[in-house]
Amino acid sequence: MEISLLYINFINVVAFIIFFIWRYLQETQYIKGLINSLDNEKDLDFILESFPNGHSSFEKKLSSTIDDLVLVAKEELNQLKVEHLEGNDHTLAWIHEVKTPLTSIKLMIDSLENRNAQKKLEVEWLRIHLLLDQQLHNTRLSSIEKDYMIEEVGIQKIVHMEIKELQAWCIQKNIGFDLENLEIKVMSDQKWLAFIVRQLVSNAVKYSHEDSEIHIRTYLDGAGHAILTIRDFGIGISQADIPRIFEKSFTGSIGRQTIASTGMGLYLAKSVAEQLGIHILVSSTNAEGSTFSLQFPLKNVIVKTLGR
Repeated sequence: MEISLLYINFINVVAFIIFFIWRYLQETQYIKGLINSLDNEKDLDFILESFPNGHSSFEKKLSSTIDDLVLVAKEELNQLKVEHLEGNDHTLAWIHEVKTPLTSIKLMIDSLENRNAQKKLEVEWLRIHLLLDQQLHNTRLSSIEKDYMIEEVGIQKIVHMEIKELQAWCIQKNIGFDLENLEIKVMSDQKWLAFIVRQLVSNAVKYSHEDSEIHIRTYLDGAGHAILTIRDFGIGISQADIPRIFEKSFTGSIGRQTIASTGMGLYLAKSVAEQLGIHILVSSTNAEGSTFSLQFPLKNVIVKTLGR
């Protein structure tokens, strides 16, 4: 009798161990399936299709609940996308509406006979124009992949064009430009590259001392990358601020001293540059000026950029 009880208990223990191992394998397989479906792909439709169905009633209920949550998230995401697009459309419409009176104001400024008043108003008009341009490109940034065309672009043409745009501001501060070796051509998008240069040159003008110079150069580094450098001899950037100057809305210790700083220019320049495969490098010594460098990608890297 005692042997029979031991045999029955042994059978029960073995059966329990087998059942435990089987359930463990089933549960771990289900959990791994959930993790893989969430980790390997970010598309919500793929996640829904790749969810494991499960075997037990608990697993099936959990899968069904997660399916419902993903569907709700997808609906909310689509709604947010629609609202974002509508918001962008409203912003773009507003910008284009503002451009009309801004153009009229420029014509009135040009017709003024008082040269001193004209110069002062031109600078203020330019600041409004730059802020409006900044907002326009910020709105378009989310769809930049649909709005650029890679072609051979001349650095000299872009630099001259942007300096001319800032002429009134430069005259007011008596800032000159020392240009050298700008004949290099690069593969990029002309419009967006001009925007990057505009942000860097306007930043250089903003933080330069009066009666100073801004040096703009191009050269090829050892790996064959074209490098465009923009150097000012202004107030410089604090070493503590340099790691954060490309963050959105970061104005830094210098920017807090003036209401003219929005903290958006360098952020947008960096964001656009990343889309075009351009690296922005910065070096600065406080009270001795700053140097911003654009390192353009090689042609084979441009092909990869286009394929993204």
